[in-house]
Amino acid sequence: MTFDAMAFSATDHAMMAQALRLAERGAYTTKPNPMVGCVIAHGDEVVGEGWHAIAGGPHAEVVALQAAGDRARGATVYVTLEPCAHTGRTGPCADALIAAGVGRVIAAMRDPFPQVDGAGFERLRAAGIVVGHGLMAAAARRLNHGFLSRIERRRPWVRVKLAMSLDGRTALANGDSKWISGEASRRDVMRWRARAGALLTGAGTVLADDPQLTVRFDDDTPFVPPLRVVLDPGLATVGRGHVRAGDASTLYFHAPDAKPPRMFDAAHAAVGMRDGLLDLDAVLQALAAREINEVQVEAGATLAGALLRAGLVDEVLLYVAPILLGAEARPLFDGLRIDDMAQRLHLRTVETRHLGDDLRLLLRPEREA
Repeated sequence: MTFDAMAFSATDHAMMAQALRLAERGAYTTKPNPMVGCVIAHGDEVVGEGWHAIAGGPHAEVVALQAAGDRARGATVYVTLEPCAHTGRTGPCADALIAAGVGRVIAAMRDPFPQVDGAGFERLRAAGIVVGHGLMAAAARRLNHGFLSRIERRRPWVRVKLAMSLDGRTALANGDSKWISGEASRRDVMRWRARAGALLTGAGTVLADDPQLTVRFDDDTPFVPPLRVVLDPGLATVGRGHVRAGDASTLYFHAPDAKPPRMFDAAHAAVGMRDGLLDLDAVLQALAAREINEVQVEAGATLAGALLRAGLVDEVLLYVAPILLGAEARPLFDGLRIDDMAQRLHLRTVETRHLGDDLRLLLRPEREA
């Protein structure tokens, strides 16, 4: 039995909203797995809830079932993603729900992962459990846009982080950019870094700034350190220490003819060249193959512009500081070559937030029709 096309009740919406809030608690720790939350209820009464906390650990449904105990029998299960039907590092959640004797399962969305992709729903229906999905699906997709991008597009979700002055500049002409944004903005960046699977920069930024590209919290918030990725065609930056210091791993992408120096022990991979730059499509495909869901780009105008020009930027995380740097300072994006207003790029504002004196904008590129 199914009720995919039926209207969901106010209680159903409230329970799924709670499941989505639970799922988000795994933002820094579940990668490369999707974030999933689960609520088990009898009507308005919640008897169990849980979320997927870490890859290899119990899934949200199992945690919620353990909390519910015998009260799971006949209950409604609200889960943000289709229960899995395969054995990976854990057993199938669909089987656990069947064994618990739940009455119905409402999922926000189907899981496009090939080993699931409807199989979980079919297994539940075959056991006589009422199944519905599509409740708050848009919110569920936003929550896991990185995982879905990797599965459906074979590349990670790409977020470009930039800080600029009111006159649209990211650094002085000599490259000095410390600090455009304030302390509150820099703390906020760490939260975005923590949810990324990889932090990507270019050789120019490494040579100019020698960045650490690490997550640094003031508290003991748990997180999985993101992979640090350097695009360096000639491997000119391998002697710079900060980007390879600490516990996080570092990966260099370089041109096919670049020769790693002797005793070079960092991970590296060759990709082809396109228009004088590393093939950015190939870089992203290689990162997807490494199960990277989200890439946060922290680089200069050349790489940021190349990604935007190639249509590979999914969102821009922009911190605007109330300062002026002047006409000679460096721009946000280089190489766009917009000569006519019909060629302009439109950025849709998704979110705005004040952080100290700064304004944070979350933007999604959209070309004019």
